[in-house]
Amino acid sequence: MNQIILTLSFISSINFIKTNHPLAMGLNLMIQTILISILCGAMYMSYWFNYIMFLIMIGGMLVLFIYITSLASNELFNLSINNMISLMLIMLLIMMMFMNMDNFFFIKISSETDFMLNCLYNENSFNLIKLYNNNTMNITLWMIIYLLITLIIVVKITNINYGSLRKLN
Repeated sequence: MNQIILTLSFISSINFIKTNHPLAMGLNLMIQTILISILCGAMYMSYWFNYIMFLIMIGGMLVLFIYITSLASNELFNLSINNMISLMLIMLLIMMMFMNMDNFFFIKISSETDFMLNCLYNENSFNLIKLYNNNTMNITLWMIIYLLITLIIVVKITNINYGSLRKLN
């Protein structure tokens, strides 16, 4: 199950690089967010924190989606055969890579046992320690940095001197 979600996540990331339409990029980013939330929920045995992070990410993405749709022209979305063939080949290579790897990006048990030895057992904090240990620290920090940069960009776009993107009467 985890390998399938990771494969779909990598395919979505590669597809994001190849797209040039802003709405397709937004759709790829929403799919990526859903897949990462499902994967984190399956790893942590508790979906409440992932649900909150999903809502925060989607809230930020909806603000960006509104501004992108107001700025993007009404051009048609078209797919080329070459992009589809290259995407299928990349998908095949990624699936073959995951079939050969047993432990790919999974959390090691040593940090969990260290946590249990150093403090009292608390069920809620034990479930969340997987989010903040050394192995998953990078993805958590990247998500926080991404949300901060998104907030700064939206604030700069909606500067008080320039007003909103649409014309007010």
